[in-house]
Amino acid sequence: MERTLVLLKPDAVQRDLVGEIISRLERKGLKLVGLKLMRLSDELLNEHYSHLVGKSFFPEVKSFMQLTPVVACCWEGTEAVNTVRAICGITKAREAAPGTIRGEFAMSVQANLIHCSDSLETANAEVKRFFKSDELFSYDDVLERYVYNSSERE
Repeated sequence: MERTLVLLKPDAVQRDLVGEIISRLERKGLKLVGLKLMRLSDELLNEHYSHLVGKSFFPEVKSFMQLTPVVACCWEGTEAVNTVRAICGITKAREAAPGTIRGEFAMSVQANLIHCSDSLETANAEVKRFFKSDELFSYDDVLERYVYNSSERE
């Protein structure tokens, strides 16, 4: 099973959409294995957004991500990375497909409610960046047999 990172951004927190977003991921059949409310430090944001650090808009991104705490989640499931990305919709929220989280609730590129890992390699690094190993849990999900057929379970 894959694990992937989801960050519910300050706009999701302020707009009271945390429960709605988590509920959508749960209803899809993904398993929540890590969850915490946290403030993002300059150091963590510089590392997480290292590909944006030199861009003119990075200070605004950093400031936005520090407006409130964020909700960090680790989700597990078969092809979890791509599944979460499909549920979230594209980054430019006003062009995101109806039915996706961004397509239903967001209009912005920055204030697009949610960060999700873009590849399995990125997911592995991001989960480690935001969660210590003792903050992630393995447990039997009694509904797994109703979410996947036997050949899809690992």
